[in-house]
Amino acid sequence: MWMDVVDLRDFYQSPLGGVARRMIRRRIRELWPDCKGMKILGLGYTTPYLGLFKSDAERTLAFMPSSQGVLHWPSESRSLTTLVDEAELPLEDLSVDRVLIVHAVECSEQLRNLLREVWRVLSGSGKVMIVVPNRSGVWARMERTPFGMGRPYSPRQLNTLLRDTMFTPLHGERALYVPPSRSRMMLGSALAWEKVGHRLFPGFAGVCLVEATKQIYAGNPGAPAKVKRRRMVALPSRESWHVHNRKNKSSL
Repeated sequence: MWMDVVDLRDFYQSPLGGVARRMIRRRIRELWPDCKGMKILGLGYTTPYLGLFKSDAERTLAFMPSSQGVLHWPSESRSLTTLVDEAELPLEDLSVDRVLIVHAVECSEQLRNLLREVWRVLSGSGKVMIVVPNRSGVWARMERTPFGMGRPYSPRQLNTLLRDTMFTPLHGERALYVPPSRSRMMLGSALAWEKVGHRLFPGFAGVCLVEATKQIYAGNPGAPAKVKRRRMVALPSRESWHVHNRKNKSSL
């Protein structure tokens, strides 16, 4: 079930959402430190994170699934967001270098079709990064945040999903160790939680991040088989059928 885009926006505008954004952005930047001159696509609700790349990338786009809704982004210039069908992205084959997926995999009702489309639009040397709620983390158990919605994943499950859809996992990371509390003291110590949790308690992270590249030695994963379409032939009306029969009899 998709979370409404307005609820997502409101969460990231809250102090708790601001902390979540900063902690996850740190890990994204570690995995993708240099995206200069690249075409970057965000799929799901990625606008809190795409700002990392706007100054470096050749082009940055944010696709928001129709079931989620769409909002203008960035606020200071013309919009770079668009509403899309998750199973039919309006891009050419091999047209983007990086795809960042956030708040999508855990909610999608057509997950394999969505990943098939990502595979299609990603260039041969391109990479995809997926951010999902961690199954063993505290955040996945709290429905008052977006990370408590949809289906959480363990790193192993996420890697299996990627391999099944013809991606090769490269690197895995975890983030968001601070508990989902609104306490100012807790939020103020988020960076300390991040450092200690990453070193000592990796299983309690709020989200899993996996970077992968596409397998290019086989065809498009899950491509639908060609179906023979039945041709519909219009039958004559009853009156015209009788007229036709009378003409045939008179000619005999």
